[in-house]
Amino acid sequence: MLFGVKVLVVEDDRKIASFVQKGLKEAGFVVETCGDGNEGHNRATRQTYDVIVLDIMLPGRDGLSILRALREKKNTVPVILLTARSGLNERVEGLNLGADDYLPKPFYVEELIARIQAVVRRASGEQLTQLTAGDLTVNLITHVVKRGKEQIELTAREFNLLELLIRAPGRVFTRTQILEHVWGYDFDPQTNVVDVYIRRLRAKIDAPAEPSWIETVRSVGYRFRHLE
Repeated sequence: MLFGVKVLVVEDDRKIASFVQKGLKEAGFVVETCGDGNEGHNRATRQTYDVIVLDIMLPGRDGLSILRALREKKNTVPVILLTARSGLNERVEGLNLGADDYLPKPFYVEELIARIQAVVRRASGEQLTQLTAGDLTVNLITHVVKRGKEQIELTAREFNLLELLIRAPGRVFTRTQILEHVWGYDFDPQTNVVDVYIRRLRAKIDAPAEPSWIETVRSVGYRFRHLE
């Protein structure tokens, strides 16, 4: 399971949007939804997502128009198209415009989750099921975290935070970026929730008398330490 993946769902059917949002959140994804093509275009072109789930028939700009605009701007974010139509021409047009996958309605949310996981892994080249740093291991499938042979118990939020950081050692994440990826909605900029969770995570994953795996970058944010 890929946790902390940020997904934009552009779907004007409120029932479907709510169903998809609930299912994806339960699977550990960070989800934003909107039901208008113009708003969807603005979000897709001005913000960063790991994958976009895009209905073709929308009020305002249609889904194919949004997809075309993204690809014209060399935006390679994975896009999964949704449609109630079954016509081959529309499916071919979407794929030719650069869609990564295509899912006809009605569908099971489990299938959408599997397709999101597939396109995100394809886009990143990620085929790993386990990440390691020193004697620290993080299993992305079972969510088992170990330091040596000792298993470490993490909450779901702590696991999501650890996965976000350990996937990109050396990359500095601001507190805002961490909030967006792990919590999925806007907090008061003055909140210290990220710092609280970083302290909790350090207390659990760091070995006594060893440097912390999570480094503080003063006035910026946090990063996972590179192995020397």
